[in-house]
Amino acid sequence: MQLIKKFIKYYKPYLFLFYADLFCALIVSVIDLSFPQLLRYLTGDVFEGATDGVARILWIVGITLLLMYMIRYFCQYFITYKGHMMGVQMETDMRRDLFNHYQQLPFSYYDKNNTGEMMSKLVADLFDISELAHHGPENLFISILKITGSFTLMLFISVKLTLVLLAITLFMGIFSFLNNRRMHRVFKDNSTKIAKVNARAQDSLAGIRVVISFANEDIESEKFNSSNMDFQTSKVSRYKMMASYESGNGFFQGILYLAILVYGGYLISIGALEAADLAVYALYIAIFMNPISVLISFTEQFQKGYAGFKRFTEVLETEPGIIDKPDAKPIGEVKGDITFQNVCFSYDGEHNIIDKLSFKIAAGRTVAFVGPSGGGKSTLCSLLPRFYDTTSGEIYIDGNDIKNVTLKSLRNAIGTVQQDVYMFSGSIRENIDYGKPDATDEEIIEAAKKANIHDFILGLDEGYDTFVGERGTRLSGGQKQRLAIARVFLKNPRILILDEATSALDNESERYIQESLEKLSEGRTSLVIAHRLSTIRHADEIIVLNETGIVERGVHADLLELDGTYAKYYNMQFEGLDLVNS
Repeated sequence: MQLIKKFIKYYKPYLFLFYADLFCALIVSVIDLSFPQLLRYLTGDVFEGATDGVARILWIVGITLLLMYMIRYFCQYFITYKGHMMGVQMETDMRRDLFNHYQQLPFSYYDKNNTGEMMSKLVADLFDISELAHHGPENLFISILKITGSFTLMLFISVKLTLVLLAITLFMGIFSFLNNRRMHRVFKDNSTKIAKVNARAQDSLAGIRVVISFANEDIESEKFNSSNMDFQTSKVSRYKMMASYESGNGFFQGILYLAILVYGGYLISIGALEAADLAVYALYIAIFMNPISVLISFTEQFQKGYAGFKRFTEVLETEPGIIDKPDAKPIGEVKGDITFQNVCFSYDGEHNIIDKLSFKIAAGRTVAFVGPSGGGKSTLCSLLPRFYDTTSGEIYIDGNDIKNVTLKSLRNAIGTVQQDVYMFSGSIRENIDYGKPDATDEEIIEAAKKANIHDFILGLDEGYDTFVGERGTRLSGGQKQRLAIARVFLKNPRILILDEATSALDNESERYIQESLEKLSEGRTSLVIAHRLSTIRHADEIIVLNETGIVERGVHADLLELDGTYAKYYNMQFEGLDLVNS
C-alpha cells in the first residue's frame, strides 16, 4: 500500500486530465454496452411487431447510433492522446525526481553502483511505469464497468446462464491469481537482468580505447554475451509463463462459450429462453470477455510497471547522507583559513583511513601532502568539500564548521583540479564556462589565457566552439588539464585542491600546467596532493602522511635535511624511480 500511495502522488498535478480520461472511458463503456440492448429492443419489440412505423424507428435508431459513435470517436481520441500525454508527463516528473536525487547522493553511492544500471532506471523502467500510469486506471475502470454492466444485463436476460458464466469466471480468476504471483518474480528478474546488460555495455563502450589497445574485443564480447544470455534466459521464462497464462485463459474462454451454447440451447429447447435472447446474450459475452482479455494483458503491464516503480522508489528512498542541516547558512566571504581537528574517517565504519588527524592551514598558503598509496591524501582532500563526511572530528573554514554551512556555498568556495579530468560532451566554451555558467566571452577568454591554452584554442578550426568529443577524446591529456584549470580560474574560488594534477603528463605539458597552477594558486589557500615532488619544492609547507597519520611536516629543504620519509621519496624520484602514490 505504501508503494501505491507513492505512485498515486504523481497523479496529483494532472487530476483534471485523469478524471476527464475516466469520464471519457465511462462514455465509451456505456455506448458499447448499449448496442446489444438496442438490438434486443429491435428484435423483440420492433421486428416481431407490426410493420407500420418500422422504417421511422430504424431511422431514429440509426441516427442515435451515429451520434453515439461520433461521441465515442472523440472520447476514444481523448483517451488515446490526452491519456498518453498524462503518462508521459508523469514519466517526465519521475525522471526529474530520480535524476535530481542522483545528484544529491554521496560519492559512496557511486562507489557501489554501476552507471549502466542507473541509466536503465532512468529510461527503461520509467517507460514501463508511464505505460502503467496511463493504461492502468483506465483499463481497470473500463474493464470493471463493462464486466459489471454486461454481467448485470445478462442477469436480466437469464439468471441460469449467468450463474454458469460466473462459475467458470471464478475458475479463471483463481488461475490468473496463482499465475500473477509467479509472474511478479519473473518481471522483477527481467528488470534486473536488462540493467546488467546496460551496465556491461556502458562499461565496455566507455573503455573502448583500452579494449582495442589490448586487443581484448573477444573478452568483452564474452562478458557482454554472458549478461545478454542471462537476460535471454529470463525473457524465455517470462514468455513461457505468459504462454501458459494466456493460453490457459483462452481455454477457459472457450469452455465458457461452449457451456453457454450447450446450456443456452437446452433452455431454448424447453422454452425457458428465447433464441433472440441467446443471440443478444452471446454479444454480451463478447463484451464481458473483452475486458477480461484486457485485464490479462494488463497483468503483464502491471508487473513490469510495478517492478520498475519498486526499483525507482528504492533509489528515491536511498538517503543522500550528506545534506544541509535545517539551520545551515551560506559560508559567506571566504578568506581560506582551514583547520582539521581530530578528524577520523572510515569507508566501512570499522577501519579508519584517517585517524585523529589535526593541522591548520593559514589563508593564502600552499600546503602539499605526500605519502604512500593508501595514506589517505585524496580522502583527506575529499572531506573538505564534503564529498564524504568525517566519521568523527571537525573541519573548519574561517572558524565555521563545514557541517553548519550550506553545501552549495561550501563547494562554490572550493575549486578542484584532478589528475583524471572530466570533459563534458560539448564545445570548449561550454566546458570552460562550467565554472561560471553566466560568464561572458571576455571572462572565458581571460580564463583560457591564464591557463595557457588560449593560443591553442584559436588554432582550432572552430576556436572556442570546437567540439571536444565524449569525455574530451579529441584533446590530449595536457590540453584537457589546462581546460580544467581555466574552468577553475573562471570559478575563482578562495580554496584550491590540486589532486595530482600533473602526474600523468609529459615534461612539456607539465611545465605549461605547472605555470598555470602557480598562477591559479596566487592569493589562494591551496591543498596539493603531489606525485612529482619536484613540483612542490616551493610549497609553504609539506605534510608527509602514512597509515598512522602525520609523520613529518616542514618545508622542502628542512625535510631533506631531516633525511626521513620525505627525503627517501625525493631521492627515489631523483634516481629515476617511480613513486607510487594514491
